[in-house]
Amino acid sequence: MNSEYELAGIEVIARGVCVRDGKILLCKAKGGATTYLPGGHVEFGETGREALVREVKEELGVDAGTGAFLGVVENSFQQHGKPHAEVNLVYELTLPADVEARSQEDWIEFEWRDVADLGDLLPAEFRRLSEDPSSRFTP
Repeated sequence: MNSEYELAGIEVIARGVCVRDGKILLCKAKGGATTYLPGGHVEFGETGREALVREVKEELGVDAGTGAFLGVVENSFQQHGKPHAEVNLVYELTLPADVEARSQEDWIEFEWRDVADLGDLLPAEFRRLSEDPSSRFTP
């Protein structure tokens, strides 16, 4: 086996697509440039849906709901000079109507952005959303 792959971190992440009034909820590290869909790591014994609801509660401080499973998006990149990969389980995400994009954690921030801007805001693996946010992800 190639030693490069032995060092690779592979994470399972649950992410949510929340679109409201032509805007999508995105997250990024404070001071960072890369935006991504809200969510986080699936912990041992959790379903993807459970992880997404838990992460949104921790990060936004609100109770969320999940809708349809939209699909899986693989993402690979370099992190701290080493190959890294994510397997993203993507679900529809529903939030209370009055939710503002205010993070409960010091290291991340949320924002509502126009769906039309997705091509410039998300990693390439998520750009298909900009064509039709209600479409299903396909490999």
